Amino acid sequence: MTETHATPATGAPVFPPGRYGRRREPGRRRPLLVALLAVALVAVLSLIAVRLYRQYGDPNYDAQVITYTGITDSQVLVDFRVTVPEGGSAVCLLRARDRAGAEVGREEVTVAARPDQRQVTTQHRLATSARPFVGEVVRCRPPA
Repeated sequence: MTETHATPATGAPVFPPGRYGRRREPGRRRPLLVALLAVALVAVLSLIAVRLYRQYGDPNYDAQVITYTGITDSQVLVDFRVTVPEGGSAVCLLRARDRAGAEVGREEVTVAARPDQRQVTTQHRLATSARPFVGEVVRCRPPA
């Protein structure tokens, strides 16, 4: 008969043979696969960030509505200021909404600055299909 100690001398537990099934070997790590997945994730997130910046974050084409007046059943006059690169131009999307928030008019307007200007102030008459409540500039972008 052999002696069995309550605590084994090594750090690993000792199980009776055949009693608990086969023990798994420690899995081998795949650092190359993990690195490739990390690079792919960074690339996808970078593409998303660039697209969102182009859509919403270009400070060279910033628009502010000064006022909207001349509201009738078929139009609104929108006064707005656009910041563009010096001497550049921009295409701005204007829209009118009714009291319920439904869009009743939309139009793209091109504005151009003089060679020494960065800001352009302009007024545009936006035709509508119903009486508008508000006139606004949705966004401005560089001309195509």
